Amino acid sequence: MAYRVPLESGAEPLPGYRLTQVLGKGGFAEVWEAARGNEKVALKFIPSSNTSTTVKEIKSLSAMQRLDYPGLTRMEQITCVPGYIVISMELAEGSMLDLLAAFQEEYKSPIELKLLLDYLGQVAKSIDFLNSRQHNFENRTVGFQHCDIKPSNLLLFGDRVKLADFGLSTPTYAPNNPVMRMGTIDFAPPEMHRGILSEKSDQYSLGVTYYFLRTGCFPFPPPENNSFVRSYSYKRPQPDLTLVPQQEEGILYRALDLDPTNRWSSCTEMIRKIREVHGFGLSGSGAGAGKTAYGSGKKSTMMGQSIQFTQIMSSPN
Repeated sequence: MAYRVPLESGAEPLPGYRLTQVLGKGGFAEVWEAARGNEKVALKFIPSSNTSTTVKEIKSLSAMQRLDYPGLTRMEQITCVPGYIVISMELAEGSMLDLLAAFQEEYKSPIELKLLLDYLGQVAKSIDFLNSRQHNFENRTVGFQHCDIKPSNLLLFGDRVKLADFGLSTPTYAPNNPVMRMGTIDFAPPEMHRGILSEKSDQYSLGVTYYFLRTGCFPFPPPENNSFVRSYSYKRPQPDLTLVPQQEEGILYRALDLDPTNRWSSCTEMIRKIREVHGFGLSGSGAGAGKTAYGSGKKSTMMGQSIQFTQIMSSPN
């Protein structure tokens, strides 16, 4: 087995970075808090043993690093150490999944609606920026689909929320693009189960994310075998949206339509429609209304939550 640098508290896997505590562990990555002088940062370690896939992933991550948008978590450095690709990032206070857990613990309820819509309004704008076909990649003008929109990848920085974890982000050149089946099964759009990536795939995942954060439940059961199957036999059932008010159902049915061409023109439009039916008007740049945002300083991992998601990524390096 190839050597990997040890990941433990006090270790310095990169010159000038000392690991202090683990923030999260998933099937294919670990995230640590690290001290860099007097500054705290987050280090993500992605296991890597295959040179060709490592080069491809670094190339994709570097393309995302070059995108300049306030709603994307800043990647300061992308490098390699024995056994890992390492990404140095700005350190968040928590995620939307942490915020849901805090609300459930303190208030015995999901996230307050206006606060949730303020945050997801920011997320929608960031997704639309990413999805729009305006970015240069390999001398072509492309859009990017994040391919893993879910609560744990929406990070909180005060009253701001930013997209994070761009390891699966994929350029799109057309309305439909062939792709490996990847992502998190509970949030993945139906076309992803067929090996197709549309220009509105992220919108479907945002719709599932909204319903989950709004109700604490998923709008449909997960696939029975809990994985992306090799055949194309699996089909998403129609969602059960009975836990949200009736005036929201039509909006979410459209976002979760099995046919991507029937979905909303943008994620921002979807969130705006939900705000309108509740009389909230346009969202602001921050989420400063309602109950205070996550700030307890708690750190949790996906596996530490009472609700676990099935993480099935594209083939690990």
